[in-house]
Amino acid sequence: MKHDLSQKLFKAAKKVIPGGVNSPVRAFRNVDGEPFFVNRARGCRVWDVDGNEYIDYIGTWGPAILGHAPEIVVETVREYAKRGTSYGIPHPGEVEMAKLICEWVPSVEKVRMVSSGTEATMSCVRLARGFTGRDKIIKFDGNYHGHVDSLLVAAGSGALTHGEPDSAGIPASLAAETIVVPYNDEEAVRAVFAACGDQVAAIIVEAIPANAGLVPPVPGFVDFLRKITQENGALLIWDEVMTGFRVAKGGAQELFNLNPDLTAMGKVIGGGLPVGAFGGRADIMDHLAPDGPVYQAGTLSGNPLAVAAGLAQLKELDRQNGWARLEDIGQQFEDAVRGALKEAGKDYTFYRVGSMFCLYFRSGEIRNVSDVMKADMPAFKRFFHHCLEAGVYFAPSPYETGFLSLAHTPQEIDQTAEIITAALKA
Repeated sequence: MKHDLSQKLFKAAKKVIPGGVNSPVRAFRNVDGEPFFVNRARGCRVWDVDGNEYIDYIGTWGPAILGHAPEIVVETVREYAKRGTSYGIPHPGEVEMAKLICEWVPSVEKVRMVSSGTEATMSCVRLARGFTGRDKIIKFDGNYHGHVDSLLVAAGSGALTHGEPDSAGIPASLAAETIVVPYNDEEAVRAVFAACGDQVAAIIVEAIPANAGLVPPVPGFVDFLRKITQENGALLIWDEVMTGFRVAKGGAQELFNLNPDLTAMGKVIGGGLPVGAFGGRADIMDHLAPDGPVYQAGTLSGNPLAVAAGLAQLKELDRQNGWARLEDIGQQFEDAVRGALKEAGKDYTFYRVGSMFCLYFRSGEIRNVSDVMKADMPAFKRFFHHCLEAGVYFAPSPYETGFLSLAHTPQEIDQTAEIITAALKA
C-alpha cells in the first residue's frame, strides 16, 4: 500500500497539532509507525486519502455499532441540521432520550446529558462527593475513565498508598484523594475500607474494563463491589461509556443483573456524534443544580444533532434485535480468531464479550493490568503492520479493545481470518 498523502498530511499536522493527532493513540507510537488519514467510511470499511481500503475493527472506538454512516443516522442528522445545529435551550429530543435511557437501564431514574464520556465520569465523581460529603475515590489500576484530573491516577507502591499523578499538570494533593487498587482483588478493596471506609465517597469501575484490552471480572467481583459500598455508605459508579447499549440493551448491568448507584454513558448513545450522559438514583441526581448544590453545566449538553443521531441508532438497534445479532457476529469472529490461532500454532489469550474483543499476545488468564503488560510487544507490532498492509485495521496498541458492528458480514470475517493467520505466521 502507498501512504504518500497520509505521510504528507501527518507532516503538516505535526506543525499545528501536538503530536500531529487530537488523541494520543492515533499517533501509532505504540507500533512505531505513522497514522493514515481517513477520507470516508461506510459499513465496516474505511478508505484513506491514498485510496487504500480497510476492514475496520475500531468503529470510531465503539460508537459505530450499526457500522459507519448508517442511512438511518445520516438521514436523521441531515433532517435535524435543517432545524439548527444547537439551541442552548431545552428541546423535545432531550426528554425522549432521557426517557429511553431510564426505560432501558433500570438503575437510572434520572439522567443528565453531557458532551463526552470524560465529562460524564467527572460529573459522577463530583456528584458522589457532593452527595456523601466524603472526598476519597477508589479506582482500579488499568481502568480508564477519561482524562479527569482525579481519575488520571496511577497506582502507588501498595494497596493503601494514595494514587500518584499519571500525567503532568495534576497536583499531587488532588491525586491523593484517589486510592488505586488492583482490579479483581477483593482483599485490596477490603483493606481500603478497613483503613478509611468512612472517607470513601465512591468506587468507580469500568463495568467490563476495556482500556487495557478486555479484562472480564472474576466471578462474584462486581457483586462484592455492590455489597461493600452499600455496607460502608459509599456509592458504586459504573463506567459504561464503552459497554452501555453495546454489550446488551441495558448495558453490562443487564448482563450482571446489578444496579449501580450512578452510571456514566457515551459512545453508542450519540450515533457517532460527541455525546455523554450520566444517571442514577433520583435522590442522588436531585443533588445536581439547579435543584441541588452540586454544579454541572454545558453549553452543548443535549445537543439536538447528537441526541437525534443517538435516538435513531438506538431505535434501529432495537428494531433489528441488534444485540442478539451482534452476539452471533461476535461468535463467528471468535471462532475465526481461535481457528487462526490454532492454525498458526499460537497459544495466545483471546477474550470476547458480545461485540467487544481483545487478542493478547501472551498465554494464560488475564486478571488485571499487570497481566496485560506481560504481552509480547514486538510480536504485536509485527502482527499489526502485517494486517494493516493487508487491509485489516485493528487498534494501533495491544492495550485497546476491538469492536464489531452489524455491518461485519461472514465474508469479511472469513477474509479477516485469512489475514490474521498469515500475520501470526509471519
